[in-house]
Amino acid sequence: MTKKQSLLSFDTNGKPVHSSEYKIRRIMNWLPLGLTYAFLYMARYNLTVSKNALGSLMTKEDFGIIFAAGTITYAFSFLINGPLTDKFGGKMSILLGAGGAAIMNILMGVFLLGILKLGWALNLTLVFSIVYSLNMYFQSFGAVAIVKVNASWFHIKERGVFGGIFGILISLGLYFAFDWSQYIVNFAEHINPQSPQYWLVFWIPAIILIIWFVIDIFLIRDRPGQAGYEDFDTGDASSGDMDTKFNLWEIMKKIFTNKVIIFVGLIEFCTGVLRNGVMHWFPIYAKEQVTAIASTATSWNFWLHNWGLLLMLAGATGGMLAGWMSDKFFGSKRAPVAGILYGSILLATIAMYFLVGVSPAGLGISVIIISIAVIGTHGMLSGTATMDFGGRKAAGTAVGLIDGLVYLGTGVQSLSLGFITTKNWNYWPVFLIPFAILGILFTIKIWNAFPKGKSAGH
Repeated sequence: MTKKQSLLSFDTNGKPVHSSEYKIRRIMNWLPLGLTYAFLYMARYNLTVSKNALGSLMTKEDFGIIFAAGTITYAFSFLINGPLTDKFGGKMSILLGAGGAAIMNILMGVFLLGILKLGWALNLTLVFSIVYSLNMYFQSFGAVAIVKVNASWFHIKERGVFGGIFGILISLGLYFAFDWSQYIVNFAEHINPQSPQYWLVFWIPAIILIIWFVIDIFLIRDRPGQAGYEDFDTGDASSGDMDTKFNLWEIMKKIFTNKVIIFVGLIEFCTGVLRNGVMHWFPIYAKEQVTAIASTATSWNFWLHNWGLLLMLAGATGGMLAGWMSDKFFGSKRAPVAGILYGSILLATIAMYFLVGVSPAGLGISVIIISIAVIGTHGMLSGTATMDFGGRKAAGTAVGLIDGLVYLGTGVQSLSLGFITTKNWNYWPVFLIPFAILGILFTIKIWNAFPKGKSAGH
């Protein structure tokens, strides 16, 4: 059967031209993939919402330990899952991620039910550290899958836009994770105030993931060639090298000797510290202020009850802004955009130092600015630069390394801030500021980097 053309030509600006039919099929491919990825976030960060609901049953230090156990597991999972995805494809990875995370969320709900309702004498911190770590192992397939699949569907000259889409998907996931999970907690408290069914905050995301698991089986294809279209040269680091046989050692060597990928990884380590250093600890801080200071409860409740929506708007703004800037002003280079965004992160973290304990609105605006910049950076680097410099062939291993470093940074901040904020919240921004400075310095090192494949092309 003759396959339809995926890439028709290039316009006068060197941008790829596709048929409308191809674009529609591409949307049908990345949309379910992206929404599955977004709901993986809900099944990942529901832990933060459960912490606020469970109160003294899960202290800040307990939460820090559980979250760190999961994120550090996630960080090292790339050693297995990146190469697996490069060998077997992104569709397999998203199915493993969604299926495995659904099972682990069901188990967390079962253990919480046992502890709260059935009188099981279990150590919540220990049990959740183990099961949440397994959840995060499966979660680590998500970002690898989305980048691996889309590396074959998007030309390098249109990936800035995809970086924006990636940022929006992250933002949707944060909205689902924080606001939808909070709605579930509110519902559980409403239907049974004496004994709220908090385990639903784990079971409902699991059910949603199972639904998307089934949809993904029928809609997602790894390459245009599997959907009735011709595969095409995407102009990235794998250009001219796609016909050679998969070789794990060669791919690992290519990734770990690539200066640009290493520096992207270092930037993203800082991103992991900063993104989760505000995203998870701000609502915990706000919850404490609601309880401790009645006069400012209304102001804090605004931020607390709308945190997911605000993160979604911030992330969508940051993602699209970063993608547009990269393709419009910097010739599809990614580091300059990350550097500019990191500059705003540094200013906002410094502002936080003067606003903690002083102004709910000022502190909230500061963390939203950080969220805009840090999600924009994450979408641009983890979602786009990994495709560019890893290429279609090594995209899974490249994004595994980068996303692994994001979550290694997340683990560092989780253990550190769990301890620091228990002692004094004023040290919270002091901990974050050095990572903003390092991020700027690392972007300068790769400011003009642009991938080159074996074939010239566009």
